[in-house]
Amino acid sequence: MDIVYIRDLEVKTVIGVYDWEREIRQPVTVDLDLAHDIRQGAATDDVAHVLDYKQVCLRVSDYIERSRCKLLETLAEELAALLMREFGVPWLRVKIGKPAALTGAKAVGVIIERGQR
Repeated sequence: MDIVYIRDLEVKTVIGVYDWEREIRQPVTVDLDLAHDIRQGAATDDVAHVLDYKQVCLRVSDYIERSRCKLLETLAEELAALLMREFGVPWLRVKIGKPAALTGAKAVGVIIERGQR
């Protein structure tokens, strides 16, 4: 299995369960591991045959900016479903972090895997 990855994509959004969190935009960080067979793209050196990570980043960023989830768990599930549906990814790992959510911790977050390897 080949994996296309994206690390430390930062997007600001409304997220959190407290009233004050519903009134501000906070950063979340996203790491993605996306299964994709790269052989045809490598053989042809043609971007038409690869998973376009720029388009993935644009779509994920747009989705997160517009979302209003309370929980990181909800956002992770929604992103996984979106990526599988819109980009045909058969397996993925989504890691979403909320930097500085807790005093003393660099970040908190969730990691989910969906699909078949």
